[in-house]
Amino acid sequence: MQYTRVRVAAVYDIHGNVYALRPVLAAADEAAVDLVLVGGDVAAGPMPIATIELLRSLGSRARFVRGNADRSMVGVFDHEREAAEWDGWPAAQLSRADRDFLAAFELTVELDLDGLGKACFCHAVPTSDEAIVTAASPDDVLLEALKGTDARLVVAGHTHTQFDRRVGDRRLVNAGSVGNPCADRPGAYWALLGPEVTLRRTDYDFEAAAEAFLATGFPQREVFAQQVVRPPTAEEATAVFERRAGR
Repeated sequence: MQYTRVRVAAVYDIHGNVYALRPVLAAADEAAVDLVLVGGDVAAGPMPIATIELLRSLGSRARFVRGNADRSMVGVFDHEREAAEWDGWPAAQLSRADRDFLAAFELTVELDLDGLGKACFCHAVPTSDEAIVTAASPDDVLLEALKGTDARLVVAGHTHTQFDRRVGDRRLVNAGSVGNPCADRPGAYWALLGPEVTLRRTDYDFEAAAEAFLATGFPQREVFAQQVVRPPTAEEATAVFERRAGR
């Protein structure tokens, strides 16, 4: 299906937090978007199946970009890679249909956005679902990362931190994380695109979500629950990611 001049809700890095996803999708409906663009890392977290079921119910109203966590969970399910603490348990919850749903995600999606023109949606950068670009990355790093597309606007996630950067005529927008953000206050972070770029934050019941997560078998449930209520700051996360990238 082809979409032209659309208004899009960019929803990234849900990480099995269906409590955060529900109100974001409701807010997207209220904003009368034409399409929900799900930018990857949907199920690696405490409630993978409920999250997948809700996303699958969107049908043709959504398109999906593959994240590194989605790729890893499929690899664990297929016994092609060794499970880690963060992806082994979620992958073990998957049915074959769930696995096939994740495996069908696209590497990138290009759309013609209302008022913004051509945009490339990717998980991290257009050529990689793991490369690291942050609000603090040098301009040359950003420009090199965006070489995989001729779209002047690139929308990504991966680092769980919202930002909007311009270098010359290129623009990189990080939509943030719905389910496990790095931000100065708790919330579900996403982006509304068309006719402008609007970085959004949606409230939900953080304490109820944390309590529900603690009742799951997710190995990192305690850390995840704590971060939902008291997330790492954007500044802290940026510093960690820049060190991880060797910068």
